[in-house]
Amino acid sequence: MSSANVAPMEKRRSSVFVPTLTKQSWSFMIGSSLFALGSAPGLSTLMGTNLSNLSFFVGAWFFTAAGLMQLFLSGAVSVDVDYAPGRMVRAEWLTAATQSFGTIMFNISTTAALYAKSVSAEDRFVWNPDAGGSVAFLVSGVLAFVAYSRVARLWDPGHRNWWSVLINFIGCVAFGFSAVGAYVLSDGDLVNSALANWGTFIGAICFFLTSLIVLPQWQRR
Repeated sequence: MSSANVAPMEKRRSSVFVPTLTKQSWSFMIGSSLFALGSAPGLSTLMGTNLSNLSFFVGAWFFTAAGLMQLFLSGAVSVDVDYAPGRMVRAEWLTAATQSFGTIMFNISTTAALYAKSVSAEDRFVWNPDAGGSVAFLVSGVLAFVAYSRVARLWDPGHRNWWSVLINFIGCVAFGFSAVGAYVLSDGDLVNSALANWGTFIGAICFFLTSLIVLPQWQRR
């Protein structure tokens, strides 16, 4: 094989590992679809606990990959300012970092859910990181508004990016309600299984729409 043929092939291979907004959006959309599938009212009952947990497990990996890409694409950690202490952490980076941490927590909780067989294990290894991930998502949702307000108006319904931030925040709130409903009681039941499922389902749909709105291919239409 000639060197002329090798170079383009190596370039294509390396580009696979380069984070882009398109890859980030599709990863979030695939992960959200799997979370929606595992929590869809009626369908989740037919799937059963094991299959639903498997759907969440795979979806969480896509979430984690997307979160890391978002963090990579968010730019510099800090920026110079004309007041003490002279530099400040960028809200956009902090948003991405917080959400990325949340995706890792979901990755831990969905993995543990496949193996946890006791109430104490479900509480410690499933619910705790799940709640932590939900809190991280909620914080990131608030920070996203802060980041957006620095480059545009806080109330800006005429722009799709504003809708993306708003829908993302609604999804974060829904995941928070889901974590509350999923708290494991001493008898092994959840505080509110309907709230847990509906919160996850609504949150997943919101995250899917959030990523769809900012998908570069969609914006060119």
